[in-house]
Amino acid sequence: MAKRNINTVRSGDGWANRRDGAERISKRYDTQAEAIADARSTAMREGLEHRIQGRDGKFRESNSYGNDPYPPAG
Repeated sequence: MAKRNINTVRSGDGWANRRDGAERISKRYDTQAEAIADARSTAMREGLEHRIQGRDGKFRESNSYGNDPYPPAG
């Protein structure tokens, strides 16, 4: 089963974390910093990629905590 990465996204007047493919968010936060800290902790623990959405709706940062072989195959 593929791992479902986690995204920190804008949600109404706050922020939330959502897994790839999920229709619902896991939890709402008042600040982006709170949402990022929680998602980063989860991503590190589960070896996922964490993507952070900016206020403009575009993903501004991506961090991978899984097994990233270097150099990449191909």
